[in-house]
Amino acid sequence: MSTMQAAVAVEQQQPLQLQTLPLPEPGAHQVRVRVVASAVNPLDIKISEGKGGHARQPLPAVLGMDLAGVVDQIGNGVNAFAVGDEVYGMAGGIGGNQGALAQYVVVDVDLLARKPSNLSMREAAALPLIFITAWEGLVDRANVRGAQKVLIHGGAGGVGHIAVQIAKARGAEVFATGSAHSRATIESLGATAIDYRSSTPEDYVTQHTDGEGFDIVYDTVGGSTLDASFAVARIYTGHVLSCLGWGEHKLAPLSFRAATYSGVFTLLPLLTGKGRKHHGQIMAEATRMAEAGQLRVLLDDQRFSLAQVNQAYERVSAAGNRGKVVIDIA
Repeated sequence: MSTMQAAVAVEQQQPLQLQTLPLPEPGAHQVRVRVVASAVNPLDIKISEGKGGHARQPLPAVLGMDLAGVVDQIGNGVNAFAVGDEVYGMAGGIGGNQGALAQYVVVDVDLLARKPSNLSMREAAALPLIFITAWEGLVDRANVRGAQKVLIHGGAGGVGHIAVQIAKARGAEVFATGSAHSRATIESLGATAIDYRSSTPEDYVTQHTDGEGFDIVYDTVGGSTLDASFAVARIYTGHVLSCLGWGEHKLAPLSFRAATYSGVFTLLPLLTGKGRKHHGQIMAEATRMAEAGQLRVLLDDQRFSLAQVNQAYERVSAAGNRGKVVIDIA
């Protein structure tokens, strides 16, 4: 076999096309993965629409950042994996790298980890981007730990529901904002739910922290939610994180509390080549948590094949999904 099927974003604002492409060959420090499943992320859709310039993915391109699959071929110098290993990771789809909306993809081994034995391929494929984003904020930047009060904005969302579980696993007391409809989901993850529509920041700071503020606030929503985050951080020791800290924001509320801010930009290793090994290490932590029963991923109940990728994109664009949308490749 010398060819494969792939969904290609040919030009902006146009449906992806199913095409036959040459089978890629792994180079040094790479493996070829037979892709079983790939998750849909909002950034994938932005790239296809010509709105994801920061991802540096010129079209035409095979998109899809997240994958789960089986190692099919090994390049020179690879000792970490063997043919037949089940792996997962955030491995391509940006920075000029081929993505996972294809039957096969060549991946830098540093970006991969062994798939959790107790998760399906679909569940594993949904995890990489959202887990890495949550971990880089809560652990790498804020060192979340026991006895801290942590507030996650968007606690039922992709990054949010993983952030709740990471903070809980590390001993923190977790609170999460969401709509009334997401209350049950947030509570099922072990967090205290806060209805952002009926409760002001002043209300929940008073109710849950006696007016002192939260030790860590993770904004996964952006915009005015990040502005609100600055005002609810704990005085002196509070740490605000955001994975959507774009645009212009007034830092005065944060400065007046003598608190700190960290931005999370998970794409850097794929864009620059720096820090790729750490992404693999983070995914190994996801495997450890999953196999310890500390991590589950919320999946949308609708299923899509590679040939139905445009319908999957439409579902995410319309915000009709409840959980991560995953495309079955194999």
